[in-house]
Amino acid sequence: MRVRCDAQPFTGPLAARVQKPAEGVSLYWLGQAGFLIRGGGLTLLIDPYLSDSLAEKYRGKPFPHQRMMLTPIAVADLPPIDLVLCTHAHTDHMDPRTLQPLLALQPQTRVISPRAKLTEAMTRASVDADRVVTMDAGETISPLPGLTIRAVRAAHETVERDAEGCHVFLGYAMTLGGCTVFHAGDTIPFDGQVDEVRALGADIALLPVNGRSAALAAQRVPGNFFLAEAIALTAQAGIPTMIAHHFDMFDFNTLPRADIEAAAAQPDLPINLLPAAPGVAYRLA
Repeated sequence: MRVRCDAQPFTGPLAARVQKPAEGVSLYWLGQAGFLIRGGGLTLLIDPYLSDSLAEKYRGKPFPHQRMMLTPIAVADLPPIDLVLCTHAHTDHMDPRTLQPLLALQPQTRVISPRAKLTEAMTRASVDADRVVTMDAGETISPLPGLTIRAVRAAHETVERDAEGCHVFLGYAMTLGGCTVFHAGDTIPFDGQVDEVRALGADIALLPVNGRSAALAAQRVPGNFFLAEAIALTAQAGIPTMIAHHFDMFDFNTLPRADIEAAAAQPDLPINLLPAAPGVAYRLA
């Protein structure tokens, strides 16, 4: 029997909410592609961007990367984190100003990284190789009791490999607390994707929906799914619920929230579509 997902708004700061013991599996959006996931006694982060490092990097450039939303939680206020998963090495997914203070404050925390980006993960987290667990597409690991992680390919905007044949962009399926959460990383559709995702048996898909354009590609800004493509993948892969994310962060590379809400309100939509939002706990049960 597949689980269902309910969006439960809460009041007060996220820091206070996640310090309390949790039952079942809960997800909290951190902005962009970032989520905090709790279940089975474990707490994971995936692609957390909790700084303004890109605004500093691109100050005075054509795309200044100013935040559209506030950081929902400070690194110092995070609960104990077991693992940080990074789908690829772009800064909004593997952010040194998030990773370095987090791993300094929490010596038990390890990083999951594409094997193709081991050096970047070590540098950006400022840790030795023993605190980085690497994966490649097609691999399955159980890095902690009660947790299984499976890696699949992603295409941002192409399926890329390094000189050793390891994939540069990954998605992860995380099974914990009796539920499987699939985070696609940054990706567009590609041949074989539906079959790979369907085989994961996921209960929920976390998919980027900011789209892509030739104008952005010309500025070396790779794109992601359009909303309709993300909905189609979720439905074709037999996943009942999708949380749309990777919007509301940078004004030059987003999708209006109203578009997602309008799509979610369609009576004939084949999936349960939820737009990511701060101040909401997504509960799987």
